[in-house]
Amino acid sequence: MLNARRPNPLPARPSRRGLLAGAGALVVAFRLDPKSARAASGPNLADVKAQPNAFVRIGADDTVTVVIKHLDMGQGNTTGLATILADELGADWSKVRTEFAPADATLYNNSLMGPIQGTGGSTAVANSWFQLRKAGAAAREMLMAEAAFRWKVPVSEITVADNIVRHAPSGRQARFGELAASAASLPVPSEPRLKDPSEWRLIGQTIPRLDSVAKTNGTAIYSLDIRRPNQVTAVVARAPRFGATVKSFDAAAARKVAGVLDVVQVPTGVAVIARDTWSAMKGREALTVAWDDSTAETRSSDAILAEYRERAKGPGLTASERGDPQAALRGAAKVVEAEFTFPYLAHAAMEPLNATIERAADGGYDVYAGFQFQTVEQATMAAILGVTPDRVRLHSNWAGGSFGRRATPTADYLAEAATVLKASGEKAPVHLVWTREDDMAGGYYRPTVLHKVRAGIDAKGAVVGWDHVMVGKSIMIGSPFEAMIVKNGIDSTTVEGASDTPYALPAYRFGVHNGREGVPVLWWRSVGHTHTAHVMEVMIDELAHAANVDPVAYRLSLLAQAPRLSGVLKLAAEKAGWSARPQDPGRGLGVAVHESFGSYVAMVADVTAQENAVRVNRIVAAVDVGVPVNPDVIRAQVEGAVGFALSSVLRNRITLKDGQVQEHNFDAYAPTRMSEMPTVEVHIVPSQVAPTGVGEPGVPVLGPSIANAVFAATGRRLRSLPLDLSGVKGA
Repeated sequence: MLNARRPNPLPARPSRRGLLAGAGALVVAFRLDPKSARAASGPNLADVKAQPNAFVRIGADDTVTVVIKHLDMGQGNTTGLATILADELGADWSKVRTEFAPADATLYNNSLMGPIQGTGGSTAVANSWFQLRKAGAAAREMLMAEAAFRWKVPVSEITVADNIVRHAPSGRQARFGELAASAASLPVPSEPRLKDPSEWRLIGQTIPRLDSVAKTNGTAIYSLDIRRPNQVTAVVARAPRFGATVKSFDAAAARKVAGVLDVVQVPTGVAVIARDTWSAMKGREALTVAWDDSTAETRSSDAILAEYRERAKGPGLTASERGDPQAALRGAAKVVEAEFTFPYLAHAAMEPLNATIERAADGGYDVYAGFQFQTVEQATMAAILGVTPDRVRLHSNWAGGSFGRRATPTADYLAEAATVLKASGEKAPVHLVWTREDDMAGGYYRPTVLHKVRAGIDAKGAVVGWDHVMVGKSIMIGSPFEAMIVKNGIDSTTVEGASDTPYALPAYRFGVHNGREGVPVLWWRSVGHTHTAHVMEVMIDELAHAANVDPVAYRLSLLAQAPRLSGVLKLAAEKAGWSARPQDPGRGLGVAVHESFGSYVAMVADVTAQENAVRVNRIVAAVDVGVPVNPDVIRAQVEGAVGFALSSVLRNRITLKDGQVQEHNFDAYAPTRMSEMPTVEVHIVPSQVAPTGVGEPGVPVLGPSIANAVFAATGRRLRSLPLDLSGVKGA
């Protein structure tokens, strides 16, 4: 289409409707600032400004701005997504910038989540791969077509690299900024030519992250940094037990605190509004609230787990089944029985939850936060404020971590911000701030879970039967996503990683009971895989030792139909020196391998047993995530997964006593410290398969690799997390 050049003089520019055709799949638009647009030849400024800002914008100064539809919480997806588009476009990396997209699911939906805009499940690169390649390629072809028209040469002779469009035979060239205004009015190619991998110059290379400088010098803006004119700060006194409600409150003392402006009741508790955060916190301390616990969860963690054990005596709902595991177990030469328990876990992101919301002069609302589920969050706040979703404008900021916490199906903290603004009379912008204690005790934890497994082998060590039952509260049941994700009472995020095990188990059943406690639960980095991978990998290790077979070889014998899993397992074992394992007393290697979110990860842990403790010396990881868009970001995410998950393997848990959370800050829920961080080696499998995600898949294998290493070092089998290291002897 682009080779059939338009005659001179130029015909009428295509209509806006023509440019927007197929907008849900691909829109390429260029926007110039008014000063630049006036200086450039091209379409009328009004026409340019009217075009949607979808994925790429090229300025007269040659800057290439890639619009990012996903939240970046530190995982580096702004760099990865920009890399994809910039490589297809032929951009100079030093000229590439990013900005977060507005809330608009018609343009920015997550294709792997359905018709909503959101980030999670390690889908950012996976769902954007072809979309951004096409956007970059279409923009490249539009620039080439404009240059070919101006120079009266065949478009096939035009090349693009480093922000320059060239015609080598005539020696002519033009910068992106010189062509952008006119190229913007051309029809958008619906099927542009995508580059062959041999043509990539950025994809697969270690290039500097786009956010590093701003995050180093402090210019990056997080939602905690937002300051609107006349802004006030709000903190909320919430019930100490989940499900409790306000019976009455006395705000007299709180109102006397300097800086406190108002005290209002909201559905989640009592909000103290003040000139600044400190005054709001001091006002809340002076507040007296009586709580109604009639509908609250009042049990302790031990009581909830005791109920789980009783329920696990039954078979539960069948999530997956093949063969007759009960009959197979009756005929097994050896049967291994095990129980695994996992506690509630807080996300404990470095930046606590917060958001700023204000009523605008036009009657709409502007909200500033780290938005992870834009469509859900926009609709939720709109319903509270009594306007249509388009009247709630979301301004995305960098988020200081999330690990799943900012992506609640109820948009809980943003809904709370909207209720505080409404209760305050909308007189001033409200910055809702959760303190560390609020964040830690506020619920939405990784569910507590119990697994019971019976597995049998024959005389030759081969698995003959596996009967598996788990109990855990569903994240999705009762949420707006239930109809989409829960089938026949089974939440796929509860059973993932076990009900779909790649191991060749001839007789297998996985049953599940949905927990019923009143503690709000949510996905936590790698969701169901956080516990299912641990159970599967520790049990497989136990069976390997029961069969007197090397744990790596035993796994490989069960993964004949899973070549990518086998590949990372072999690579990790090779790089870790598995065949020459250390013989030092109290030292051992353990292995685990797992697929999650379409990615494949194996880890070998090297540990040394100490008195009532374990030192993790080294983690060797092998990952297969398809095309490695940016190897450095991949390594950073696996290293980060180790740092994030290590504290949950060694010590962390959220516990309830009479329904009240006992851990409120980092003194009782300590993150991994630099002094205990092991050496981490990450080996990436080369691939030409479409990329998958890496933010979460590094977490599931850490726990079992360490637990299996502890067994190798001490002969003690520790199954539950966090590992019970009492009684572990030193070397």
